Amino acid sequence: MKLLFAVLALATSPLALAEAGAAQPMGVTGQLIFLGGFLLIFYFLLWRPQSKRQKEHKNLIGGLGKGDEVVTAGGIVGKVTKVTDDFIVVEVASGVELPVQKVAVTAALPKGTIKEIKA
Repeated sequence: MKLLFAVLALATSPLALAEAGAAQPMGVTGQLIFLGGFLLIFYFLLWRPQSKRQKEHKNLIGGLGKGDEVVTAGGIVGKVTKVTDDFIVVEVASGVELPVQKVAVTAALPKGTIKEIKA
């Protein structure tokens, strides 16, 4: 194995050194293309998905109403009993209600999910 690495190193070193000396630096046009490609990748991998998630969460919070079953960021599952501007009241058990900030709601569950969980 060491012999193979030694042969490869000897065979490629002079070629790599000769090509490195002859390589031209990237021109202004190449740099602009590289920067544009980088920005496109950054947009499609980071900015676009994040703004899409924010829009979906905003629609979720805006559509909350009495009787909806929700999950909070802390993992609490309950039914919404009261909705105000910034807070909702979630009934987590019979007679147990917790005030929760609207932004802490991570998902709205289909009707009847709480019954399935408790059963």
